[in-house]
Amino acid sequence: MIKIHKKYIERTFYLAKKGLGGVRQNPLVGCVIVKENKIIGEGYHKKYGEKHAEINAIDSVKNKENIKGSSIYINLEPCSHYGKTPPCVVELIKYKPKEVIISNRDPNIKVNGNGINALKAKKIKVIEGIKRKEGEGLNKRFFTNQNKKRPYVILKWAQTEDGYIARQDGSSKWISNSMSRKLVHKWRSEEIGICVGIDTAIKDNPKLNVRRWYGEDPKRIIINPKNKSLENKKVLNDKLSTFVMTEEEDSTSSENKFFKLNTFTFKNILNKLYDEGISSLIVEGGSKTINHILKDNLWDEARVFIGNVNFKKGTRAPNLKIRNKHKDINGDKLHIILNDEGNSNK
Repeated sequence: MIKIHKKYIERTFYLAKKGLGGVRQNPLVGCVIVKENKIIGEGYHKKYGEKHAEINAIDSVKNKENIKGSSIYINLEPCSHYGKTPPCVVELIKYKPKEVIISNRDPNIKVNGNGINALKAKKIKVIEGIKRKEGEGLNKRFFTNQNKKRPYVILKWAQTEDGYIARQDGSSKWISNSMSRKLVHKWRSEEIGICVGIDTAIKDNPKLNVRRWYGEDPKRIIINPKNKSLENKKVLNDKLSTFVMTEEEDSTSSENKFFKLNTFTFKNILNKLYDEGISSLIVEGGSKTINHILKDNLWDEARVFIGNVNFKKGTRAPNLKIRNKHKDINGDKLHIILNDEGNSNK
């Protein structure tokens, strides 16, 4: 029976991933309804503020009477409180399934066990913990938000084979190839915020938006402790939203917000972003910004491209130990490094 449960929970993972970039700060959730060893309905949470996975799965069942006595698989405990939508657990109970099988309890204090208890109170069997670790990995952003009260932090950079991130004159175009750069735009569409230091914002004058992929633009965050001028820079002169972390007073200008930090640390930056609803952050800053974050150990994941090029001199890449395991991206080497793997600075 455990083998069957794993099979359908894996299906919920597959469905849930389709919501990446659309559900924003909400968790990724998939739901599968099984009757007599056949899937009779399934769905996933598609977009923030819209129907949850359980409701979409129920809606997909032509004859709702068939849900009675079924097994419902969900990778995350059904919600039990009113938010943007009504509680899913109430709707599940209405259709009288015989059991609900989940991967993870919802760590949100508004839910955490309440959805499970509501099901049990109506004599609906609940099985939990199926592929629990995989479920936590799927919702790494959500679990980090709930447990650490900060955004999930992804560091991203490209470096040369000989370990440089820029030439002596500060230029870096292009270390990675076009396929790798397209992948970076896909990643941008999956996160709520994108962050660079002030020097990168001035020297490179980047747009920090999504162009090579379809998806929503992330909110731009500029770290500017010395209040350097961003006049005529793209991040303040288009219709997209930008947060600037500064030592000046708080202020708002059209789509842009300036936040004063009394103590200028990356921890305080994360605290402010969390308060502003930024649940995940991809940092594309230069070596200085990323090394500060590595030193404070306030990161969760690093994505490092090693391009087929050598600079011989220039700005050294961030100080992170990179192992041999990698993915090939049309000749570039992509290293995905998780902070919980015991990685440490060189």
